[in-house]
Amino acid sequence: MTLSHPAERGDGKRGRFERLAEAASNLTSSPVFSVFCVLLVAAFFAVHAAGLSAEWQILVGDTMTAVTLLLLALLKNAERRAEHALQRKLDAIAAALLEQHEGNPGQAHEELREAIRMEERL
Repeated sequence: MTLSHPAERGDGKRGRFERLAEAASNLTSSPVFSVFCVLLVAAFFAVHAAGLSAEWQILVGDTMTAVTLLLLALLKNAERRAEHALQRKLDAIAAALLEQHEGNPGQAHEELREAIRMEERL
């Protein structure tokens, strides 16, 4: 296990976690997941309105808590990946502009080309 950011690992490949996080992010942004969340909230209110036993109330509440925690983790993962990709692009643009200003385009222009579609590899 490593505590470094997924984009900073340097191997250029997406690991299992990155692929899982991307698939989960795609699922949670779908209409199907939105309907699931609405149904879960409706179940929460229905269980309380119907006066069902505490076990049912706890089950629905715990399910909502688990979904919330997972969504928070996915949101943070997506935020960090986007932040890192944006910062790398800005750094590459600045370096390429500096090289162009100095009149000798080279490595920075190549890094800029790589950074343009970086988020697909994270």
